[in-house]
Amino acid sequence: MTQTPHQNASGLEQLQAWIASARQPAIGETLQFTLKEVSEGRAVFEAIPGRHVYNPIGSVHGGYAATLLDSACGCAVHSALRPDQAYTTLELKVAYHRGLSADTGPILAEGKVVTMGKRVAFAEARITDAKGQLYATASSTLLVFERKA
Repeated sequence: MTQTPHQNASGLEQLQAWIASARQPAIGETLQFTLKEVSEGRAVFEAIPGRHVYNPIGSVHGGYAATLLDSACGCAVHSALRPDQAYTTLELKVAYHRGLSADTGPILAEGKVVTMGKRVAFAEARITDAKGQLYATASSTLLVFERKA
């Protein structure tokens, strides 16, 4: 989320403003997922996988889960940033535990900061359904840097 409201606000304040405005970044609109909760070091996205993210073999594309997990890890780190900081993903490792389909129903992608350093952050995320069943997990390494004015 590079273009957020209140550029002089902390990362947490920026994300809270996104939720309050009911706006989503373009990727959320395109893939139909929404940032639902945020607190310092934690972010939760909600989505309903459907045919709009199916691959040619008739199941939800793995990139959909990876995008949700990357977003959850990234926004968890974003929520811990100062106003003069930004971040980018350096590495994302995804493990798929079971396949998503249009029948899965609503899912949550919850990301949490594991370690927040001056230059590097580590985060983890998981995708679960309404019953708490696990679909995918990820670990991420993110570069934290000073944002240019």
